Amino acid sequence: MKSILVLAGGSDTDELVFATALAAARLFSAHLQFVHIYVNPGQAAINTPHVEFASGAALVDALRQLQNRADDRSAAAAHHVHEFCNQAAIEMVDVPRVSHAVTATWREEHEDARQRLLFHARHSDLVVMGRADRPNGLPPDLLEHLLMECGRPVLLACRKPAPNLVGTVMVCWRETADAARAVMAAMPFLTRAVRVVFAAVNERSEDFEAAVDDVASQFRWNGVATEVQVVCANGEPTAEILRRLAKSCGADLLVMGAYGHSRLRERIFGGCTQAMMQYADLPVLLLH
Repeated sequence: MKSILVLAGGSDTDELVFATALAAARLFSAHLQFVHIYVNPGQAAINTPHVEFASGAALVDALRQLQNRADDRSAAAAHHVHEFCNQAAIEMVDVPRVSHAVTATWREEHEDARQRLLFHARHSDLVVMGRADRPNGLPPDLLEHLLMECGRPVLLACRKPAPNLVGTVMVCWRETADAARAVMAAMPFLTRAVRVVFAAVNERSEDFEAAVDDVASQFRWNGVATEVQVVCANGEPTAEILRRLAKSCGADLLVMGAYGHSRLRERIFGGCTQAMMQYADLPVLLLH
């Protein structure tokens, strides 16, 4: 895991996202590719509430405000990246190279947000980003789109600084392809973890715990300290159970598959993926 894409938004959440990315990069002496998407007023208007109802002078004023916000975010993102790299003693380079230390590059994209981010994500080993707390001109479903289309693991930063990604790692296991893919994507972290907990919610299967233990045993064979925790659902939402388990085991990182059901079904009925993306209070590694 040598190439890590880091989204720089130009907001006050940048520092937490950068700290999470650096925690991952230091494990692998990786390269951090900081990218900011400059959203022009026309694109931002599509994704900003109420702008579509403006006309005449009100529309001109709204577009001017969106332009100013885009300029401010652009300047802030560049400042945040260079200040962070300076404080963390990260060398800024023009081209990534083989190194035993963390290096970084900075770039700003002015093209279509979805396509440019997909391009960079597919050319990286890991994507690190934050949760959107407020409108920023980008599509509100950008995270979901990346998860569904990029084919790379996405690490969501939380609101706590300097995370330890290889202390206790909790794997949210279920008998689905997306969970299996997520575990494989997380292997670089799992093999370095002090402790790995395979947590699962049993809704109906009598032999489910044995199946989870069988998966966990593969890690024990490789010398990874692995435990299994299986809890019966009893009608309680899966996301609530997993959050409670994560807190009780002192998890530093959560690993889970994304969208085990169809995306439409997740949208209509909520779903564990949506809940963990929005409310988990620790870093979450996701892969569809």
